Amino acid sequence: MAAMTDHRNSEDVDTLAQLAAILAERKQADADTSYVASLHKKGLNKILEKVGEEAVETILAARDRDAGGDAAAVISETADLWFHSMVMLSHLDLSHQQVLEELAKRFNISGLAEKAARSDS
Repeated sequence: MAAMTDHRNSEDVDTLAQLAAILAERKQADADTSYVASLHKKGLNKILEKVGEEAVETILAARDRDAGGDAAAVISETADLWFHSMVMLSHLDLSHQQVLEELAKRFNISGLAEKAARSDS
């Protein structure tokens, strides 16, 4: 990851925290009335399938945007990808906060140096 400065926005973090709380609540909901609960009931493979599907849709939207397409589609597909990634984290009893902490560790570290450090481990 390229060197970054700390531009944390508490509103963004609050949105992720609110989403995480909703996902935790819906994880325990009735699968017949909650999309999130139905994903958890179907298991990790179904959740991973959704993450993969949303990743492909995000890639296609980005490619289309680069060719003059709609920016809103990239934003929408990225939101879907983040949502399903958070469902995956929830299913694995991991949190968005752990991801944010990992990203924070990478501030002011060259992306090339960070990548080289990962390959050494």
